[in-house]
Amino acid sequence: MTDADRREIHDTVLRYCRAVDRLDYDGIRAVYAAGGVDHHTGFSGTADDYVAWLREVLPRLDGTMHVIGNHLAEVAGDEAVAETYGTAVHWGTPAEDARRNFTTGFRYVDHFVRTPAGWRIRERFAVREWTRSDAGRLLAPEGAGPRGRRDGSDPLVVMRQAVLGERAAG
Repeated sequence: MTDADRREIHDTVLRYCRAVDRLDYDGIRAVYAAGGVDHHTGFSGTADDYVAWLREVLPRLDGTMHVIGNHLAEVAGDEAVAETYGTAVHWGTPAEDARRNFTTGFRYVDHFVRTPAGWRIRERFAVREWTRSDAGRLLAPEGAGPRGRRDGSDPLVVMRQAVLGERAAG
């Protein structure tokens, strides 16, 4: 096991979170190995079916933000087990709807495999540890300024294109 392996596994988890938060369905699918499987609250099945499920679920929310904490990857040859702690905030309309406005603490328990394209998730268990209702607690922006977007106008998308150009697509 090298530091590069651990870093790539961690980066794969981070790419997944960014893809979910930005509604980048191709990016979500890209972190899973061929034949990959995901087990989330409300879903258990193939990575392809998971992405199709997310296409139905995520647009019902106005936004999500995944924050990653502790991460430990244990590599054995071309396979690894990673445990990643995180918090995910979800918000939506109406603001009083507890099913659209909540924060959850979770752990990703992942079986990774090394593929020709890099480390990918073969199987994921998204273990929900707790959920808190944030219904009625979201405040309106206090002034003008940059806002996160779930489309091609998000500041990250614009900056990546300006700085990275063609490489921004990867």
